[in-house]
Amino acid sequence: MSKVSQQPTYRWVIVSASALILAISMGAIVNGISAFIVPMQDTFGWQRGDVALINFSGIMGLAFGGLVMGPLADRRGTRPVVLFGVIILGLCYLAASFVTMLWQLYLLFFLAGFFGAGAIFSPVMAAVGNWFYVGAGMAIGIVTAGQALGQGGVPFASSLLIEEFGIDGALRTTGVIMLISLIPLALLLRQPPALNVEQSKAKAVEEETALPTNVVVFRMSAAIILCCICMSVPLIHLVPLIQDRGFAPEEASSVIFAMLLVAILGRLVFGKLADIIGALPAYMTATAWMTLMVFGFTYIEKLQSFYIYAVVYGFGYAGVMTGVLTSIRELTPPSRRASALGIVVMFGWFGHAIGGYQGGALYDITGNYTAAYAAALAAGILNLIVVSSLWRKTRGPRQLVLQ
Repeated sequence: MSKVSQQPTYRWVIVSASALILAISMGAIVNGISAFIVPMQDTFGWQRGDVALINFSGIMGLAFGGLVMGPLADRRGTRPVVLFGVIILGLCYLAASFVTMLWQLYLLFFLAGFFGAGAIFSPVMAAVGNWFYVGAGMAIGIVTAGQALGQGGVPFASSLLIEEFGIDGALRTTGVIMLISLIPLALLLRQPPALNVEQSKAKAVEEETALPTNVVVFRMSAAIILCCICMSVPLIHLVPLIQDRGFAPEEASSVIFAMLLVAILGRLVFGKLADIIGALPAYMTATAWMTLMVFGFTYIEKLQSFYIYAVVYGFGYAGVMTGVLTSIRELTPPSRRASALGIVVMFGWFGHAIGGYQGGALYDITGNYTAAYAAALAAGILNLIVVSSLWRKTRGPRQLVLQ
């Protein structure tokens, strides 16, 4: 009997539910606020950097929350922690529709990130990896593809909701949708079955041959904060950049929606690529793709050109988070994988928060997005330097294991 056939069939239910959960929750907390930047500026007179701080607050909450909620899920199980997270996230969005001051949005989104999304992302990703004995790269690719769908779909849907119901109505509707959809999905999650004898032996070998966890965590943390600074600039500020070219909000949002629809395919391809050539080489390929293209957005003037460029960019960008997650799984032993994931992903969300705020702040200073996208390019280059050094360090131990 093959290793694949020994794996439980229910693992695909876990993958499907996890992909949908991340699509809605991460789409809302990671870059869902991008559709609100210009409407809030026009309605309330808030500067874009101030509005982008809402996103910063949510992602900072997500970063610290994952550090706490990941180990809690190891002790209490995935389902109760994720269920708690989706309820908090939906309630925070509902509450946000009633606020009257900007600081209240900062507070609510921090709580939504810490107790909501923080209780979702790390526990869900750890659960998916634990359900797969082999082929985890493809499984993680599918789940992160769901996240890509949400990161494109939620801003697009938010633009339509804002146009139809206004800012408060859009926030309220989003909160209701999250509660109705995410609670049943969270109830599908469960712990994986116990390992058989062959799998237990393989796990022991992984423990013995793995690189020191602190080395992996330190270098991956440095790499991910830089790559997420790079990727978050277009995620948060591509919509307002296109609007600055004179296009309507729904047209601008449709570009990033198209980009992240293509990212679904990209995450599947890079997940499979990680299974074939290794997680770190796949990660390096995706980050190089993203870095080489990110500054090019500032040269585009026509809507059709934005669509074409965003689609090409999105396919390569899509492999970055898949590469990060598969690299952590590949380079850390199972007994310490959840804690390593929590730490590294925390720094990734730091990068998202920094890049998103930095983009708005540099726009406020300069009056355009050139400096913001140049800073994204610089961060991408530094990320490639860091991750290539980790790749060189892992080649020796890997060659010894193969022998």
